[in-house]
Amino acid sequence: MELKTQRLLSLDFFRGLTVATMILVNNPGSWSHIYAPLEHAEWNGCTPTDLVFPFFLFIVGVSIAYAMGSKKADPKSHQKTILKALKRGLILFGLGLLLAIFPRNFQNYDFIESIKHVRIPGVLQRIGVVFFICSVIFLKSSEKNIFRTIIIILIAYWALMMFVPVPGVGYANLEKETNLGAWLDRTILTEAHLWKSSITWDPEGILSTLPAIATGLFGVLVGVYLKRKDVEPASKIAWLFSVGSVCVIAGLLWDLEFPINKALWTSSYVLYTGGLATIILSLSYWIIDVHQYNRFTKPFVIYGVNAITVFFVSGLMPRLLNMIKIKNANGDEIGSLTYFNETFFTPHFSPINASLAYAIFVILFFYVILWIMYKKNIIIKV
Repeated sequence: MELKTQRLLSLDFFRGLTVATMILVNNPGSWSHIYAPLEHAEWNGCTPTDLVFPFFLFIVGVSIAYAMGSKKADPKSHQKTILKALKRGLILFGLGLLLAIFPRNFQNYDFIESIKHVRIPGVLQRIGVVFFICSVIFLKSSEKNIFRTIIIILIAYWALMMFVPVPGVGYANLEKETNLGAWLDRTILTEAHLWKSSITWDPEGILSTLPAIATGLFGVLVGVYLKRKDVEPASKIAWLFSVGSVCVIAGLLWDLEFPINKALWTSSYVLYTGGLATIILSLSYWIIDVHQYNRFTKPFVIYGVNAITVFFVSGLMPRLLNMIKIKNANGDEIGSLTYFNETFFTPHFSPINASLAYAIFVILFFYVILWIMYKKNIIIKV
């Protein structure tokens, strides 16, 4: 059975589902009232929320294989393609910095002081770095060498984190403030440019970006295999489902010695989340692309085609709207979004359900905007 098109509707669906989930977990009505699956693991472990970021990097990798596949075969185009990838990576990095610098309140805002203390690592920054490096590796390496690169990265990262003594501490460890990655972030970036919630370490730090690149390359290999025309769809599903299952099991076994941990982006975490992403994409491919059961996909495709745009705007818009102050029943001035939440959700639900209802409203709000953009064929690419 051959597919009529090389475009994967299942990939658009998976991307949209991932981004919509990202919006859901990033926009609760109250950070004090969140259902456990919608929170990150405290340290070791993995909740559904901890799957969102690696799934997105995995999807970035699959997309690279599809978008740059024809260019890989033409070495003369590599330089131009790499420069385009660098430009896109820098734009993503810049958008992340803009979100970090942008104030939550312009009153007494000091731009120079904000620059001095801006958080340099971040989600969009990591996406930009991973996209560029994976693009170069994909263009310049064979599939076998990409596979070897993943293995080398995972083993090298494990060795660094587990056996290299941490300066000032004296022993290798995986604790929040004293692990090798935290030390490297404080040494290179200084505490002024790290995650404000911790100051002493960063969940998107320098060293942990190395295994994040492995997550992107994992997606690249899956994308390359899905593109193959000499393999029947049923065989693709069987192989990918099997590989995904083996990686999940391998990740769980490695977790016994090198714990699954999103903030450290441990090697076991790469295998576990990459395996799950492979299973989900392969099942989606079988249902949506092979058997054409796709009526349910459109809302997620609409989210997926402007994924970076909605992620960026969803981080920026709440800050802008909350700068508009409204007096509540007590006469206190609060942000307009806070007022909206306290008026339409908090009084009518339990605290945790009010928080969830508000997050769902945010998803629907952005869906309306994205639907209008989709109808008008407005796709913002970075």
